[in-house]
Amino acid sequence: MSKSPDHRWHDMGGDAAGPVPDDQHDFALWEKRVDALMILGSARGHFTVDGLRRCLEDMGEKAFEEMTYYERWVASVNQNYIEAGVYTLEELGAKMAEVKARGDTYGAAQDA
Repeated sequence: MSKSPDHRWHDMGGDAAGPVPDDQHDFALWEKRVDALMILGSARGHFTVDGLRRCLEDMGEKAFEEMTYYERWVASVNQNYIEAGVYTLEELGAKMAEVKARGDTYGAAQDA
């Protein structure tokens, strides 16, 4: 996508977007948790809406286009938590490995 110097790739204002779906859907549990992380992190002063937006705008066009809405938001929340010192990248990696070892389902986690 070619934009003018004053119009970065993530600025879609004025671009044709196509029809807006009007069907209703429920959010997945992990998407609701992303919303909760955003609300709690902001309320505790770990980041602002400007900090979240900065991470979204800095992630690059390829990531922005390939990730879903909530994947982008969880990446932004995570980056802000790391920058605020809530946890380190190493601590996040260790926790992710721990969660992965529990299994892919709730039942598998209960068996661990």
